[in-house]
Amino acid sequence: MRRELHVRFREGLGVQFPWATRRNIYVQSKAAGERVLASVTQFLEDVLRLCVNREKSAVAYIEERKFLGHRLLGGGKLGIAPKNLARAKERIREITRRNRGTSLDRMIDELNSFLTGWVTYFRYAACKTHLAALNSWLRRKLRCVRLKHCKGTKTIANFLSRLGVPMRTAWCTALSGKGWWRLAGSPGATQAMSDQWFESLGLVNLVQRYVTLQT
Repeated sequence: MRRELHVRFREGLGVQFPWATRRNIYVQSKAAGERVLASVTQFLEDVLRLCVNREKSAVAYIEERKFLGHRLLGGGKLGIAPKNLARAKERIREITRRNRGTSLDRMIDELNSFLTGWVTYFRYAACKTHLAALNSWLRRKLRCVRLKHCKGTKTIANFLSRLGVPMRTAWCTALSGKGWWRLAGSPGATQAMSDQWFESLGLVNLVQRYVTLQT
């Protein structure tokens, strides 16, 4: 066992970057995990003279641990680690801040650059439901941005009307007095700035991108 581990870790680590490799070891019980963790830690430190990061080393159920942004789900499927999903949403918040003074087209370009690579990285994960929710949330944030760019009540009503919303509904939406987030979820805003509208602007559809990568 020691010789086998020695070969595997030396092949993965290399000589110059001994801190760059991570490993997950799966066993059938917590007690077995504690024994393996202690044994492997002793082997790495005493035999290979490597430094083990004890803060990141732990024994836990597979659903509680992540590896390179992924986590294992029931049945052995890959999923996205919650922290990585939260990190992606934080990045989207940074790009779509309403007080950035950036045009919607510029925001969409930045979002496409980030999200295309992000979805490609997680293409092997079972995450279609997460991506659908992220799609909806992202579009609502962009509706907030576009409505705020209109500034005035009359400008909002005219903007919605140009996108096919009946004038009465457009004015009711513009005069509602709701905050930007609630306004972006109103029937008038969702009708005007539909998924097809965002597609015409070139915004990547996360679910479609993910499905395309599966084929």
